[in-house]
Amino acid sequence: MGGVNAAGRTSGHQAYRRTVLAALHKDDQEQTLLGLAAMMRLAQPSEDDTWQDASGEPLDAAALVDRYRQQVLDHTLIRRIEDPCFNEDGIPANRQAQLAIDAPLTFRVRRRQLPDALPDTWQVRELDRHQLEVSVPAGTLDVMLPERRSAQVRAAGQLPSGFEPSRFYRSVHHPRGLSMSIFGASDCLGQSGLDWQSLHDRLDPDDIAVYAGNSIGQLDDQGWGGLLKSYVSGNRATSKQMPLGYGQMPADFLNAYVLGSVGATGAVQGACASFLYNLRLGVDDIANGRRRVVMVGTADAPITAEIIEGFRTMGALADDDSLKALDALALLTDADYQRACRPFARNCGFTIAEASQFVLLMDDALALETGAQILGAVPGVFVNADGWKRSISAPGIGNYVTLGKAVALANAMLGKQAVRERSFLHAHGTSTPKNRVTESHVFDRIAAANGIEDWPVVAVKAFVGHSQGSAAGDQLASALGSFAYGWLPGIPTLDAVADDVHAERLRFSREPQAFEADACFVNAKGFGGNNATGLVLSPAATERLLIKRHGASAVDAWRTRREATLAISATYERLADRGHFRALYRFGEGVLEGPELTISAAQIEIPGYAQPVSLDVDNPYGSLDD
Repeated sequence: MGGVNAAGRTSGHQAYRRTVLAALHKDDQEQTLLGLAAMMRLAQPSEDDTWQDASGEPLDAAALVDRYRQQVLDHTLIRRIEDPCFNEDGIPANRQAQLAIDAPLTFRVRRRQLPDALPDTWQVRELDRHQLEVSVPAGTLDVMLPERRSAQVRAAGQLPSGFEPSRFYRSVHHPRGLSMSIFGASDCLGQSGLDWQSLHDRLDPDDIAVYAGNSIGQLDDQGWGGLLKSYVSGNRATSKQMPLGYGQMPADFLNAYVLGSVGATGAVQGACASFLYNLRLGVDDIANGRRRVVMVGTADAPITAEIIEGFRTMGALADDDSLKALDALALLTDADYQRACRPFARNCGFTIAEASQFVLLMDDALALETGAQILGAVPGVFVNADGWKRSISAPGIGNYVTLGKAVALANAMLGKQAVRERSFLHAHGTSTPKNRVTESHVFDRIAAANGIEDWPVVAVKAFVGHSQGSAAGDQLASALGSFAYGWLPGIPTLDAVADDVHAERLRFSREPQAFEADACFVNAKGFGGNNATGLVLSPAATERLLIKRHGASAVDAWRTRREATLAISATYERLADRGHFRALYRFGEGVLEGPELTISAAQIEIPGYAQPVSLDVDNPYGSLDD
């Protein structure tokens, strides 16, 4: 797994550890804070393996943690948006106006700034090569007056302050979401401890797939956002904005610049459930024998003024006025913004966030053969729509089906007692009044049907916000952290469970809970009726299943092979914790266009690829060739 969100880096469970920091051993706390300080460029390692602060002053690890602890805590997770335009500076905008001109008006303007088509009544006189004089008669004049609008939403789950993913490779005007994709996929491969080229060489190139995208494309100025407002902003569209804005572009970038994959590719958009939709593609491909390795992920960067305004006008976001009303406050402080997201409590809307999350899936036989780390297993992801609805944003029934199926699969694989006693829920938990009622009702009904009396609920958006299509990726990464450390993150903004939450069979906690789990249900309730639930098994449960399927000797041999993988992974994580990130980005390398291929009826050989692509396809339909 790899990626980044408001809590930090995904690999090494850094982001997860930030959400359960107080429950961790002192050494794990120090490692987490040091890694985040390095990531935020507050500190850097020295050549002799000691530390320096940003000004170069040498400090030991303990002193560095003491100095920067509060700064790291204050500038990770949900917080006041740090872009100045969301605070005192205001958001740049224009306002339409009609000026009543009582007398003729004369002004000077540079030649290139004058519109091509002018009103018939305007008179233009050339002053020199660059300057023109324009005379406008009395009357009315339609204009756009520049202004700065006060932001009405000032909280978001932003990447840690000072961390910029585009710094780690040759990013040339890439949208933020694509830079986050490069970082996330690179982090995933680094954490895996596997050599991608060696893994690639042992497989038919068509045994590999990439399913990655996001929920709303790239809508910042480098993508479709800049393109769509180019005319009204007076800026020129660039040749990159249109192609780089597509929602499947994270997959395209990974194929072209990170993995060199020629296998299956694509992205499914399912609003907030997009990560699970793409995970389902990968799981189904492997379960049906179509692929052996699949990289799955999403990267969303929606913290822009326009996207925030769109969600605000829907009444979906926790804006400043709503937060003030919720707590009867006249002013909001930084601490109030950090508490903006309150799943299953009295709340007023979700908090937008950015994140990039990637996982590497393998079939179990290949995982054993290669000595891969096994962080968990995903035996099934279930997707269902809501059916008939009053409005496209209204709640529906699909989530009852997805969670019901996921629990049924877990019962069949692990047994009902394990599900009742050793499973937990990773709720969508957006912090909207509707979600707290509808999602808790889904949980309550499925719990009752399966005899579950005390089901722990995690709602990680309380820490990292709602990263749109990447939200379930945040949940999955957190679940894998819980399997590794034995702690379920609490919901620190849950002062009290709201009265309308169906909480009788659910366990909520403000503090981290110690819990040894066999399974987690990652749940998503997407806008428009895009429901998905993924069943995730712990490494321990996965190993027990592998022994039943492959035998104890095969699993023992895998554990031996895994030692080398774990050592390489640990080296990567040590370097990453010291701020040394190596983004994998191979622009213009190994480019092929077709004439280089060797093609026969049975296979296609590709230069640079160790194995040919087999053209032996399954035909389940029968044949007319007798």
